[in-house]
Amino acid sequence: MSEKIAKKDTFAKKYFFIVIGIPIVLWALAFPFIKLGLEELSPVNLTIMRLLVVCIVFVSLLLLKPKKFSKLQKRDVISIFLVGFFGIVVYHLGLNYGEQYISASAASVIIATIPIFIVILASIFLKEKITLKIVLGVLISLIGVVVISTVGRSDDIFEIKYISGALAVIIAAVMGAGYTVAGKKMLQRYSALSLTVYVSLLGSLGLIPFVSSSLFEEVAAMSLTGWGVVIFLGVFPTVVGYVLWYVALEIKSASKISVYLYFVPVLSTIISYILFRDEITWFFVFGGALVILGLHVVNKQSSKVN
Repeated sequence: MSEKIAKKDTFAKKYFFIVIGIPIVLWALAFPFIKLGLEELSPVNLTIMRLLVVCIVFVSLLLLKPKKFSKLQKRDVISIFLVGFFGIVVYHLGLNYGEQYISASAASVIIATIPIFIVILASIFLKEKITLKIVLGVLISLIGVVVISTVGRSDDIFEIKYISGALAVIIAAVMGAGYTVAGKKMLQRYSALSLTVYVSLLGSLGLIPFVSSSLFEEVAAMSLTGWGVVIFLGVFPTVVGYVLWYVALEIKSASKISVYLYFVPVLSTIISYILFRDEITWFFVFGGALVILGLHVVNKQSSKVN
């Protein structure tokens, strides 16, 4: 058993950039799909349906391959529920709600604060050493995202219609950071797959009070496109993306992998350009270069430490 774990760890370390790259690409794809999903479902109902798909996949895995999972310890049940509820449920509720009342560029800038929150929380709760180069890399990439989100696209106006929308996305950013930091601590006792499954299943129980008659009405009226969007969001950005994020977190510290999140708005803008022909400016190229530079600074630090 330990030999298998060692081989898996070696594989994940060897192909780290693939492991971290897949969730980043999938999360970038999620933004246009969320927009499509909100055309047929309310923010709450989209979150419920997305996580219902996730629960179906994970329960199936638990039943079919029970030996692949670490045993859930009773003392961790409440902690895992809280990580799942706040880190997944509240995160998605906040993001889906906020995207109704603020522009995509405004949402990107706010969500881009997640790595900053991760660095702060990791230094407090995980006692991670936050070096000057990590701070510098995170800030350089943040400036790149701000440039991309505000002037990188000529057709996207930075707009906040209601302050509640901005606050909801800020809350989502804090919850997303908490999910990573709390998960890093629990990965000492659980495998990445096991922790993702338990966090998702237990956390999703917090959605039960949000189920209403509107859910059944909206689901009954959903088109094939709507079903495709829900299934895609559940299986790829959530199931695949979240499992691989925790695999990456097993390999590197929370503060070091946080900077990779800055590639989400870069890729999201490129995807929008390809799919919807959204216009981009030279500022996008400049902002993208800053994101890459920030990542290089952090990785340079990592290689020296390792």
